[in-house]
Amino acid sequence: MTFRVDCHVKVLDDRVVERAKQAGLDALVYAPHFTRLPEIRERTAAYSDDELLVIPAREVFTGTWRNRKHVLALGLEEPVPDFIPLETAMAEFERQDATVLVPHPTFANVSLERSDLEAYAKTIDALEIFNPKHFPMHNRRARTLGEAFSLPPITSSYAHLPRTVGVAHTAFETPIESEADLVTALRDGVARRVVYKSGLNRWATTATELGHLVYENTWEKVDRLFLSGTEPTHPEHIAYDGRFDDEAVY
Repeated sequence: MTFRVDCHVKVLDDRVVERAKQAGLDALVYAPHFTRLPEIRERTAAYSDDELLVIPAREVFTGTWRNRKHVLALGLEEPVPDFIPLETAMAEFERQDATVLVPHPTFANVSLERSDLEAYAKTIDALEIFNPKHFPMHNRRARTLGEAFSLPPITSSYAHLPRTVGVAHTAFETPIESEADLVTALRDGVARRVVYKSGLNRWATTATELGHLVYENTWEKVDRLFLSGTEPTHPEHIAYDGRFDDEAVY
């Protein structure tokens, strides 16, 4: 028996759920940017049903805009803000005994590099070896890094657009009925297969998602950086009770 999980999506609505079910997925991991954990949990609960499990996660935006690194965390019990140093985020994940995944390694300027993997290999539970936004050389490099550091593989659609959901998933050889089950499967290195589509449709998906990435990294996100202290996941937001005020990079 296999349990098919899209390990990272950015969008969640009725279209996403319908597309996931049509693709034969059993679960989605929902981790939108700049959204606090309680809101993510509330939204995943609203869209989960007997056919599709939707699991909350946080892709934390660490570092500055010029030197940012994304890290995906599951099983968090307390919120972790964006715009903090990588070492602060990783220490907080370790304190909470969260499951830590590496999305799109070494991709552009938004990812963990080889030196980061060397530093935090013992904290990391899995590394994404296929991402539909990547070109073949990026996916080959990710696979090589996973093997070099003996990190179990995952994949995801990394969907920022509903049409991308279902193009890739990780098939675990164990039943997963809850967030805790997935956290345990990832932490214990349960056997799994990385499954993804190829061909012209896949390349159309890559082109569309890359176009969206360009948009996201120009007007939309740059504008957010000037909302210092008001962004919901800014470390100086009142929701964090001052715990991260001294760690804020903005």
